[in-house]
Amino acid sequence: MQTYESDVVVIGGGPGGYVAAIRASQLGLKTICVERDRLGGICLNWGCIPTKALLKNAEYMEFLNHASEWGFNVGEVSVDFSKVVERSRGVADRMSNGINFLFKKYKVEHIGGHGSLRSANEVEIRDNDGNVTGVINTKNVIVATGARPRMIPGIDVDYKRVITSTEAMIMPEIPKSMVVIGAGAIGAEFAYFYNAFGAKVTMVEMMPRLLPVEDDDVSKELARQFKKAGIKALTEAKVQSAKTVGDGVEVVVEKKDGSTETIQADVALNAVGVVGNVENIGLEALGVNVERSNIVIDKFCRTNVDGIYAIGDVAGAPWLAHKASAEGVVVAEFIAGHETSGVDYTNIPGCTYCHPQVASVGLTERAAREQGYELKIGKFPFTANGKAHGIGEAKGFVKLIFEAEYGELLGAHMIGPDVTELIAEMGLARSLDATVQTIFKTVHAHPTLSEAVMEAAADAVGEAVNF
Repeated sequence: MQTYESDVVVIGGGPGGYVAAIRASQLGLKTICVERDRLGGICLNWGCIPTKALLKNAEYMEFLNHASEWGFNVGEVSVDFSKVVERSRGVADRMSNGINFLFKKYKVEHIGGHGSLRSANEVEIRDNDGNVTGVINTKNVIVATGARPRMIPGIDVDYKRVITSTEAMIMPEIPKSMVVIGAGAIGAEFAYFYNAFGAKVTMVEMMPRLLPVEDDDVSKELARQFKKAGIKALTEAKVQSAKTVGDGVEVVVEKKDGSTETIQADVALNAVGVVGNVENIGLEALGVNVERSNIVIDKFCRTNVDGIYAIGDVAGAPWLAHKASAEGVVVAEFIAGHETSGVDYTNIPGCTYCHPQVASVGLTERAAREQGYELKIGKFPFTANGKAHGIGEAKGFVKLIFEAEYGELLGAHMIGPDVTELIAEMGLARSLDATVQTIFKTVHAHPTLSEAVMEAAADAVGEAVNF
């Protein structure tokens, strides 16, 4: 058994863990990252990055199916689905290898194995057989163990026919039909992806609308666009059971009116959320506060036990890679004694990369009204945007929510082409306390999709000129 010494140990090498490790090392702290699998975690290997590669394939598939509208005669299109998956896996491999390079560049020591807490100052390393291979003596521990798919009673996941997002990324062939259980970001992205490749997709969501965390108007627009694309959505519906039957699946759904419907399909995707990986890492013995599978932290990522911090999915919602990375930077700087204001959880963007894309930051209209704000709301459709027409994507809108008296930007909500890129402007605007006037008085290049942001702000005060 080997003994190590460090200032900081990071348990987990995902987008929170590897960022925390690199930043800590940059700040002069001797840092070790313990990761039992591939660096980059779920995000780089089985989540954010490879799914975006798949979704790009879906965009090309949609284009090829409508190529004649663009003046191209391509004939019948065939798909080698194995190459679609292979390209996605190649992207993930390159990104994961990139983390190895960064660790060497910034002198972060990487130890493979399962890390767990012996004490607030000791981390034990075990191999895949459970044998202890090393102990790290440290001053600080950052827990970044991530999350896994939530399992629901009655949904019998067998990873073959009733699957999770991991299996959905590496299926050997395109299913003829699929039931997607859950209409959050993961469910919406895979519903779009498989629909684009010809699968008959049915979505089942317990809440009243798709993407329940988004603004009501955005959810309605996505439902309309999905319906046009041929995706069936059952909302306010609860899955009673989902199981493999023969060469397919059988999903029993209880509807709002109490009636039930049995849906038969080739596969069913369990996309009902995630739970934190809090087990078997020594939290209980040390008395680290855990609530509903999430480690409880403050804005500096501190737990209730001195010297132990937590970041990323294991620390709770929002379960987003960029939230984890932001926490990683904050916790490293806090440990190093640098001044930091902590993580601003009110200004973290959320993005869904289906088609049309969805992006938001800040308060929804419903939440703003519930908090008692008087509002001015501006809305601009992409049907009035020249660039959107030029690229053949004139669908969706930008909706901006302002506090009425002073024009403070409370929230931004978008659905349409490349809005996952446009949302960064709104995050910056909120962090700089931009107002309705400063946004629409800022000259935006023409023709660009970003003009929709300017026009939406102008619409909020009745000064939009193109709508």
